[in-house]
Amino acid sequence: MSSEEFLKDYVKMMTDMLVLCATLALSLFFWVISLVISTYYGTLQPVSPWRWLFSILVPLIMTIRALKRRSLDRTGALGALLVGFVLTMANYSFFSSLLAFFITSSRLTHWGGEQKKKMDSEYKEGGQRNWVQVFCNGGIPTELALLYMIEVGPGEIPIDFSKHYSASWMCLSLVGALACSTGDTWASEVGPVLSQSQPRLITTWKEVPAGTNGGVTPVGLVTSFLGGLVVGVAYFITQLLLVNDLNLADPQWPIIVYGGVAGLLGSMLDSFLGAHMQYSGFDSSIGKVVNYESATTHWICGKPILDNNAVNLFSSLLVALVLPGLAWGLWPR
Repeated sequence: MSSEEFLKDYVKMMTDMLVLCATLALSLFFWVISLVISTYYGTLQPVSPWRWLFSILVPLIMTIRALKRRSLDRTGALGALLVGFVLTMANYSFFSSLLAFFITSSRLTHWGGEQKKKMDSEYKEGGQRNWVQVFCNGGIPTELALLYMIEVGPGEIPIDFSKHYSASWMCLSLVGALACSTGDTWASEVGPVLSQSQPRLITTWKEVPAGTNGGVTPVGLVTSFLGGLVVGVAYFITQLLLVNDLNLADPQWPIIVYGGVAGLLGSMLDSFLGAHMQYSGFDSSIGKVVNYESATTHWICGKPILDNNAVNLFSSLLVALVLPGLAWGLWPR
């Protein structure tokens, strides 16, 4: 090993040690603050230093890895760090659901890049999500996690409407929003690569070119359900591992089915909004579907009202608002 390589490895090791020490000190600092606040008010339970450490360190590690893999740019990394911290602090089941979305979506974004590049005029290597994309997918879960902490404090609880009505509602809303984003991402990344049939516009069921906003395929619909299912499974497994006395609460397994349904409905809702409120046209000069009007572009569907980020935001918001009410009526007691 050359002296330059040795120096580079040494600097990297020392940097990692400094980050770890700073994270540990920060977690202890927050723990002392929470202890003082809980002592002053007398009603709040202090958060353990280990939870602070885990909530800061793990999202930090995941964000650094995402930066290196070019799944996020620098602004997206800062946004992801905030989202990851809030969800992890609130509930480890939230964290595992977020992790399922983030890892699977990042890997699928890298998969089949050459084929996607031929169809997508706005294709970016690795995805390179920025802060707008991060908050359009993670903003609603972050707000729900904050409301959850105000309601019951940081920690894990079973989904049980009879004992924790509003908190259970928030949990299902958060899982639904993440499952919606996961299902839509899976459909967008897997459908164009594996589908053997031409996409059909969800509003008219007419065949449209690949990449058209609102276009769906059987493969895409199935994968959107599977993507939401993965989020539900991640939440369910974490509940089994960390929540005590689950046998005294309502059954938790429906969260798996709930995740799958949220992924499928969210993806279909995203396609429906995209077909109406996103402009899609075929640009003959480049041979691809584009989101802008020009002299060489032939209109396919939609109007230039929303962009893809706004459609994702509205889809996850509607799923988060509507689906928990349906689940409440069907949840086995």
